[in-house]
Amino acid sequence: MKREYARQLRLNSSKSENLLWLYLRKKQQFGIKFRRQHVLGPYIVDFVSLSKRLIIEIDRGQHAERTSYDQQRTWFLQGQEFKV
Repeated sequence: MKREYARQLRLNSSKSENLLWLYLRKKQQFGIKFRRQHVLGPYIVDFVSLSKRLIIEIDRGQHAERTSYDQQRTWFLQGQEFKV
């Protein structure tokens, strides 16, 4: 279920996400492989490098209303030894 939702998010990416993806895809930045809209536990993250344990989140308008959710997600991901 989460994987299908992640797929829908990839298909309906924002301009900011698409622009960043142009730079991150195919290991263009420092040879680091990134995935986008990837499921990690109960969350879907915008961009993740599993090998570097690095997550990049693009904050959009809806994030201003979801600060508690975002904070819980960040704590969970940091607990999994990811840098957000």
